[in-house]
Amino acid sequence: MRKLWRFLAMLVAAAALAAMLGTLVPRPLLPAAAAGEGTRHILVLRNPIHTDIAIPVDEGVRRRFRFLADAGLPVDAPAARYLVFGWGGRAFYLETPTWSELKAVPVLKALTLDASVMHVDLAGAIAEPHPDVAGFDIDEEHFSALLDYIQSSFQQGSNGPMVIVNAGYFSFDRFYEANGHFNALVGCNTWTAAALRTAGLRTGWWNPLPVSLGWSMWLYD
Repeated sequence: MRKLWRFLAMLVAAAALAAMLGTLVPRPLLPAAAAGEGTRHILVLRNPIHTDIAIPVDEGVRRRFRFLADAGLPVDAPAARYLVFGWGGRAFYLETPTWSELKAVPVLKALTLDASVMHVDLAGAIAEPHPDVAGFDIDEEHFSALLDYIQSSFQQGSNGPMVIVNAGYFSFDRFYEANGHFNALVGCNTWTAAALRTAGLRTGWWNPLPVSLGWSMWLYD
């Protein structure tokens, strides 16, 4: 029993060290060349375990993600200000709309291996500054690259992105099949970090948690 506890303690210490190094070591290691004027303002939204990217809605964004309207998401509504995108584990995302509904099987899949989904939410005005909101200004080129990255995360069927029928928390969100697999090492926050690097920002080398992603971006952006 003592050996088991020693092994678990070493495992926790190794994970803590990896998370610390993943936060402190920047990715990319060197800053990128100076970009154009930051005319596009994007947001990173976080809760204790998850991060999303909020993209301001304009006509170009509506055209790019027209399939959302086809699935009944009212992206043309006058009050719509942001499309909020997140990537995550299928079982946990779909079966845990609130913490009170947490189940063992989705947690087990999230810690091992699960299929992935994209969650898209429609939001009105989002207050800044706010402890759970971080805003960044990027140029048009990187904004387009970020939209490409988000779009490429949707799994494509014969008619485009594949909406998951009767899945959603409210009237203004949808779930779609996504590319890639979710696990404890490659999760929702590493997806967000990769998206932000595509947008020309720097993150930590490995950011499995919202707090480590937030710290790394505070250090380097």
